[in-house]
Amino acid sequence: MPVETTDTLVIGAGQAGLAMSEHLTQAGVPHLVLERDRIAERWRSARWDSLVANGPAWHDRFPGMTFDEVDPAVGPDDFPHKEVVAAYLEAYARRFHAPVRTGVEVLSVERLEGRAGFRVETSQGVIEAQRVVAATGPFQKPVIPPVIPGDAGVAQVHSSDYRNPDQLAPGAVLIVGAGSSGVQIADELRRAGRTVHLSVGPHDRPPRSYRGRDFCWWLGVLGKWDMAAPRPGTEHVTIAVSGARGGETIDFRRLAQEGMILLGRTEGYAEGRLIFAGDLVTNLNNGDANHDGLLDEADAYAERNGLDLPQDPQARRRWPDAECIVNPIRELDLASAGIATVIWATGFSADYGWMRIDAFDERGRPVHQRGVSVEPGVYFLGLPWQSRRGSSFIWGVWHDARHIAEQIAIQRKYLDYHQGAASRPEPEQRRAC
Repeated sequence: MPVETTDTLVIGAGQAGLAMSEHLTQAGVPHLVLERDRIAERWRSARWDSLVANGPAWHDRFPGMTFDEVDPAVGPDDFPHKEVVAAYLEAYARRFHAPVRTGVEVLSVERLEGRAGFRVETSQGVIEAQRVVAATGPFQKPVIPPVIPGDAGVAQVHSSDYRNPDQLAPGAVLIVGAGSSGVQIADELRRAGRTVHLSVGPHDRPPRSYRGRDFCWWLGVLGKWDMAAPRPGTEHVTIAVSGARGGETIDFRRLAQEGMILLGRTEGYAEGRLIFAGDLVTNLNNGDANHDGLLDEADAYAERNGLDLPQDPQARRRWPDAECIVNPIRELDLASAGIATVIWATGFSADYGWMRIDAFDERGRPVHQRGVSVEPGVYFLGLPWQSRRGSSFIWGVWHDARHIAEQIAIQRKYLDYHQGAASRPEPEQRRAC
């Protein structure tokens, strides 16, 4: 079978891969995008049924296309359903004729011997590329901590496998992890009549909206989306925010008053009992401080800039502490609590085992500078905090992709010079002529 060649190969056709393809197209860089499933497959099949975007349509989009161009029913302040987001990304790819091949899985990437470029083995043959962009995003390998043994008598699923309340066996549910996914699933199950326990760790808790502006707007004008990555090892910040039911502020104290049973961080398991850290109150207080701190910054910004925005005293309402907060539960017998299902909303880990190149640290994480790998010719896109806080969002990845495309174009210019210089006579020969 003949070997296909291309200048740049982009792996993944989600929001990162499509943003990369758009910028490469604008830069005139020949390229190909490979996707093992469909465009935006993660939005379709790795999310629960009722999921909507966590940011409003006016904000969480690519600069060149609005959501109402795909679905006229979506207003700028709406939170699009996951199927609308997938349709939006498909339409965006069609708009600039992105060279996407779906149903092609990349099996391995390795550097060519004795010449520039990479050999990429796929499910449909071999491709050689001068450059490779891994745009597979942050949601690669679901993480389920090895805490509860498989024979503990409860079903265990990752949040990426949860679809709806009817999917679960009858009984109470424990959700471990209170970021956006965990708290939204917990609230959906509570509203469906389930008894819900939620293990809450450290988190940020921004207001959904304040003084008539969504928190995405406030983070923008306050410069927080452009915040550089924090120190190594603390890049991931759990944020409890939701666009469900038109968007609402996540308030764990309110959820507890409404019947949700809050717990501290899950620490261990012994003889049918889960053990929790004594950090619930601290985590809630720190989350409240994060919430109120953003309100303070917003008030100061509005006053400093003379913005005529309505006051919002209800935003600072403090719900009374429910019993589970006053007397935190440190141990929980799963059988006695009637818990039939544990949902692990504990995030994902990177899985680059198919990239057989020297571009990773001892923990398998990419070593890069704004997506430019330490391995020449390799680039990464869609990583959390790749260049700033907003990097893993649709609009943020678009800006990161532009930077990588610029770096690829620069390298192509150097190569063009080299090839041109090789065909010109040496300086002495030119003088002799």
